[in-house]
Amino acid sequence: MRKKELAKEIIERLKIEYPNTGCSLEYDDAWKLLVSVRLAAQCTDARVNVVVQDLYEKFPTVEALAAADVADIEAIVRPCGLGNSKARDISACMKVLRDEYGGKVPEDFDALLALPGVGRKSANLVMGDVFGKPAIVTDTHCIRLVNRMGLVDGIKEPKKVEMALWKIIPPEEGNDFCHRMVDHGREVCTARTTPHCERCCLADICPKVGVK
Repeated sequence: MRKKELAKEIIERLKIEYPNTGCSLEYDDAWKLLVSVRLAAQCTDARVNVVVQDLYEKFPTVEALAAADVADIEAIVRPCGLGNSKARDISACMKVLRDEYGGKVPEDFDALLALPGVGRKSANLVMGDVFGKPAIVTDTHCIRLVNRMGLVDGIKEPKKVEMALWKIIPPEEGNDFCHRMVDHGREVCTARTTPHCERCCLADICPKVGVK
């Protein structure tokens, strides 16, 4: 099966398996998603969702967070790990949003990439989830699963995986496809235990069934 055909089949099966997919980071504004995805580096989404409640209670707007002392931000976000660097990035990012974009998140991929602490993963997540634009978010689950499934061949570098997937995933499917990779990676094709191939909806088309 060619990669485009394989991708199409995987997309259709995962749609059935995970019909209500979406980002597990909780947010009600684009800038909050930027904050959360920065905090999520080497931290679980569940913990981030708890920590940001205290952060937004004290600093409820872009302007308030931009004006906050980095040490005060760090004191709140420390449970997410890498508190100092994350606090610095969040502070700098909010200052740019306040000073250059009137407190709004830019609806442009390159402009998002230019924000402090924002990489391709974060920019794609915002483009797809907030603005409804074509996006491919290559997080660790996505990279691991697309290699296991044969959609890419031994590529681990996130940008290279993203570029390879753009060639075989229909643009309108990319964002939800990546969310479903996360769903499947957490529920079935797990990393820290032997994958549950016996209950995988892709078992008959996956080249690595039974391989950890």
